Amino acid sequence: MRLHWAIGSGLVCLTMAGCPTEPVATTDPTESTQLGVQPLGNLEGPRLGTNRTRQQDIVDGLLSLDELRAAGLKMFSVPFNQADGYGDGPMDPQDPTSPGGRPTLQDNGVFLRVNGLDAQSCLECHSVVSSATIPSTFGVGGVGGTAANVIAQPFFIDVADRDDAGFASLDGRFINPPFVFGAGGIELLAKEMTDELQGLLELARLNDGNWVRLGTKGVDFGLVRFQDGVLDASRVEGIEPDLVVRPFGRKGQFATVREFDREAMLFHFGMQPIEVVGANNDADGDGVMNEVLIGELSALHIFNTTLERPFQMELDEAGQRGAALFEAVGCSSCHLPSMTTDRRSLPLSYPEVHDDPFANVYYEVDLTAAAPGFEATPRGGVRVPLYSDLKRHDMGSGLAESTGREIDSFFITARLWGVADTAPYLHDGRAMTLTEAIEMHGGAGQKAADAFRGLSIAERGDLLEFLYTLRTPLEPAAGVEASP
Repeated sequence: MRLHWAIGSGLVCLTMAGCPTEPVATTDPTESTQLGVQPLGNLEGPRLGTNRTRQQDIVDGLLSLDELRAAGLKMFSVPFNQADGYGDGPMDPQDPTSPGGRPTLQDNGVFLRVNGLDAQSCLECHSVVSSATIPSTFGVGGVGGTAANVIAQPFFIDVADRDDAGFASLDGRFINPPFVFGAGGIELLAKEMTDELQGLLELARLNDGNWVRLGTKGVDFGLVRFQDGVLDASRVEGIEPDLVVRPFGRKGQFATVREFDREAMLFHFGMQPIEVVGANNDADGDGVMNEVLIGELSALHIFNTTLERPFQMELDEAGQRGAALFEAVGCSSCHLPSMTTDRRSLPLSYPEVHDDPFANVYYEVDLTAAAPGFEATPRGGVRVPLYSDLKRHDMGSGLAESTGREIDSFFITARLWGVADTAPYLHDGRAMTLTEAIEMHGGAGQKAADAFRGLSIAERGDLLEFLYTLRTPLEPAAGVEASP
């Protein structure tokens, strides 16, 4: 079955609050005017303080990379409070599930926990660098344990199993937080792939009636054509008809880290970016405006895309046998070991135009710097050992979510780099071991899962030894200190 996604239909943008609004602001206010805030000391007022990062300062080169990373770490780790704009205003009875008008828990008045308003900082849910150690190793940008799972957009949870189904029914999504490491390389790959696919789309437009193969960086996204000037995307696979590669989010909904972060601010904290709601506008009626500046999201974007990448340990004999088996059983057909980019620097844009990924560039991140530490290639790019094809696949009914939508069983190929340190596995953490994760593959992964089951115990051990060489960074964000 081939499935296609319509932009803005609500089918794709399910991770958090739905499809993000197009930016409505291009500059930060000169002063960060807020309403209803009466500071009573450094820790009793807005935790963002008054020393805030503005976009024009970044564009004008007034801030060094170290200063920008420090500002980004602050955005990643500061515990927002209501003086910053944390939370929504009054509930909107016409739309009680979208950020801005959600209810809070009875007798609490602040948090909701199911459908967002579930944390005060990004760091709370992205903090486990390695779950393979005892105790776990904590650090900035890691995964979240099961307790950090997000329950997104449910209208019904039957915790008492009143219909005797044998489980607690849920019509929303249950999502385990992934790590942020290596995001710069992933974003650059996606931008270059999108750029090439847009060229192929234009080629199809110029050759009306002829099918054009959609291949980029060794990944096949099917075929596209124009018939009498009308787009025919019936044979496009694993990507939306607009041919924008969206590598972030379990469903592959977000083209860039910034796009993901913008919606995360809204969903998890009720912190409204002015690029969504406009400057000097208290859109959610919570008494605070200019909650997240354009420059603050840019600093967060820069910080996230300069976090260290995962790495691979040297393979011993068992690991080498396992690497060969990884390919032999078919895992590498979707979990591509690596891709290479054409350039070494990631261009960051604002406003972002996802089908023109190199428009409006205001800053560039060197991916070969110590952080993020990607390996340069002789042709001027970097090698990204992600173990993914950045393509959506139908993984079968066993892994399907329960929203009732057409894409419930579709997921972007999980990136396996760092997998040794990031249990639990799969989109919701249901697999506590790698063996369970492999054997739960269905749909497009069924053949490889069956082949894994057919291996001898020794061979399965070798394959796992190979996977256990894929590690997370040892000291992520080392040397970065959050700005006051």
